[in-house]
Amino acid sequence: MKSKVTTDFKTGQAQIFKNPFLERLTKTDPVSNIVIYGLVIIGLSYLAIQIIGLRVFQFVGLFVLGVLFWTFAEYVLHRYVFHWVTEAKWSQRFHFVMHGAHHHYPKDEERLLMPPVPGIILASLLFGFFFTIFWLLGITNLVFGFFPGFFVGYLLYSFVHRATHVMRPPKRFKNLWHHHSLHHYQYPNKAFGVSNTFWDRVFGTMPPKARRINKN
Repeated sequence: MKSKVTTDFKTGQAQIFKNPFLERLTKTDPVSNIVIYGLVIIGLSYLAIQIIGLRVFQFVGLFVLGVLFWTFAEYVLHRYVFHWVTEAKWSQRFHFVMHGAHHHYPKDEERLLMPPVPGIILASLLFGFFFTIFWLLGITNLVFGFFPGFFVGYLLYSFVHRATHVMRPPKRFKNLWHHHSLHHYQYPNKAFGVSNTFWDRVFGTMPPKARRINKN
């Protein structure tokens, strides 16, 4: 298994599918994501409290845990799934669809967020994974409080990611913007955190100090 992502970036847009309908499903905009994902999160929260019967304080605690756990999942998925590629053709195709196109075309604004259709499919798979884990632990009901928070964590991360590509860095978050830029343009095998740098520090994937912004 290799972690290999190009730094040969281009302007314009990648073509992921030849079929126009499938190609359209790879693109999105902020409003669509807020509305569609927002409705899903509200629906899951209603299900957790009104149908499953979680108490409000239980739900809030699990929700916060889900948001925090997302930061770890963000790092793991980015490092080990999105950057996973082998010499096999199917592996290279998977990599290009999932993440490689973004590295080739980092300024493609229509692909800076996960489009709703593949996003809901991936969310369903992740929910099934967490449901199984919670079921094995004998606490199945709690997944309905945990997963909405996990989903919100993803949504917050996705908009931070988009902002790092289309907005000038706010003074307070300049290092975070720079961190993601280093991942794209100099160190594709480091700086996997987008919404934070905590897990890069824990797992030793921070870029070399000489390339970081001087805080003084």
